[in-house]
Amino acid sequence: MHEMSLAEGILQIVEDTARANAAAKVRAVLLEIGALSHVEEQALRFCFDAVTRGTVADGARLDVMATPGRAWCMPCGASVALARLGEACPICGGYQLQVTEGEEMKVKEIEVA
Repeated sequence: MHEMSLAEGILQIVEDTARANAAAKVRAVLLEIGALSHVEEQALRFCFDAVTRGTVADGARLDVMATPGRAWCMPCGASVALARLGEACPICGGYQLQVTEGEEMKVKEIEVA
């Protein structure tokens, strides 16, 4: 389950930010997760709760903002929405797609006390 290592990475960012801002408590973390990132949200939530126990982020709310996938189609040159990897271009039916958005996972905001 790679969500555990992702949760540990998120915790490191949260702890570093809290320390840099002399914050005693983290109340919430807002993540942006791309539709093509292969991150299972429920598993990530479970792992986040597990790794934050006993830390500055213990009990913090995890908010997730999903971002859509987009790709550039090489045959027709269009930028198209992409819900899953392996889909054909909705315009020309081609499969030569270069993902341009939707694979990322970012910590967007951290609410501290």
